[in-house]
Amino acid sequence: MQRYEKYKDSGVKYIGEIPKDWQIVKGKRLLKEEKRAVRKQDEIVTCFRDGQVTLRRLRKTEGFTNSLKEIGYQGIRKGDLVIHNMDAFAGAIGIAENDGKSTPVYSVCTEKISGTLHLEFYSYYLRNLAVRGLILSLAKGIRERSTDFRFSDLGSLELPVPSLEEQQTIAIFLDDKTSKIDQTIANKQKEIELLKERRQILIQKAVTKGLDDTVKLKDSGVDWIGGIPEHWEVIPNKYIFRQKKVLVGKKSADYDLLSLTLRGIIKRDMENPEGKFPAEFDTYQEVKKGDFVFCLFDVEETPRTVGLSNFDGMITGAYTVMTVNSIINKKFLYYYYLSLDEKKKLKYLYKGLRNTIPKDSFFSLKTILPSDEEQSQIVSYLEEIEEKISKATLLKQQEIEKLKEYKTVLIDNVVTGKVKINL
Repeated sequence: MQRYEKYKDSGVKYIGEIPKDWQIVKGKRLLKEEKRAVRKQDEIVTCFRDGQVTLRRLRKTEGFTNSLKEIGYQGIRKGDLVIHNMDAFAGAIGIAENDGKSTPVYSVCTEKISGTLHLEFYSYYLRNLAVRGLILSLAKGIRERSTDFRFSDLGSLELPVPSLEEQQTIAIFLDDKTSKIDQTIANKQKEIELLKERRQILIQKAVTKGLDDTVKLKDSGVDWIGGIPEHWEVIPNKYIFRQKKVLVGKKSADYDLLSLTLRGIIKRDMENPEGKFPAEFDTYQEVKKGDFVFCLFDVEETPRTVGLSNFDGMITGAYTVMTVNSIINKKFLYYYYLSLDEKKKLKYLYKGLRNTIPKDSFFSLKTILPSDEEQSQIVSYLEEIEEKISKATLLKQQEIEKLKEYKTVLIDNVVTGKVKINL
């Protein structure tokens, strides 16, 4: 890509140099805010943080429809520049793909003088300001502690104005390039999902069928498992797990705070906390390294309901903490219950509105166990598989981050005039 022949100082600190033929104009001279009435056929439009502005399908009821009118929804038309006032700092700025309606939390903008602007260019430009953190800093500079970016703020901004032909050229170029980058990212994300599926399949097969495909099978007595190696045992959980509950009480400061997540049981960073915390931790319970933690309520909705702790610490008293018979390989048990959790195979045990597995049902549940030697072999095999899949997944994630970074730099270079586009 080539640069423009000549540049000039824009006179605006956050803009810097611009191509010599570009102008600097306040937003209020370029754009106007629309306040349209809502039509009967209009559906709700949502602007996402990636700049996509599209219809949001919602269940409609008489009361819901009436409430939309009461809180002053406004009309949006295809091609409008739409800004989510509260999320603009995160990139929720884009062009409407459809006619529709929105709450007043959106600023709906059109050209002040028809035929003078290509709004797609300004959607790219404003999202670039968001990525650079400028919209957040500008909004906070106007209203302390606020992240709102309203039309009045946009109106006071100094904006670069290339020729209409250049605006169109830049938008067409970025539409093409970013769509290709986004598709490549989507493909890599799909590859990551396939790796996760592959991992699930291998875990389930190993913990229910073993590693020897030639071994003779017997009926497990469990429909979703089917046959298992004939020498494997089926043992009730009451002979495997023992519940423990030791409350930390007033000694919570002596414990690390643990959480059950999709990544397993992790330590929470109390110095830089994320999420909500209780005022006190007296009702939290002790967890020792090697303990199992089960979430036996809201099982269907909870992303991960089993964990094997690698740490000493404390966790919410709502979970069930268990120790395991010392002769059983804990890592094998973890893989076994992880495979159940991935596909929510214990649905038939749920009780009540909160999809709770009663303790007596859990302890009556039978677990399939190979010999001690096979348990160790299966764990070694699965740890090797996990390492390979983790490395492959990390590589894909790094490639995705590089693509996102390239996309960000590309948009910044083009919309600010650092490079010239010739279609």
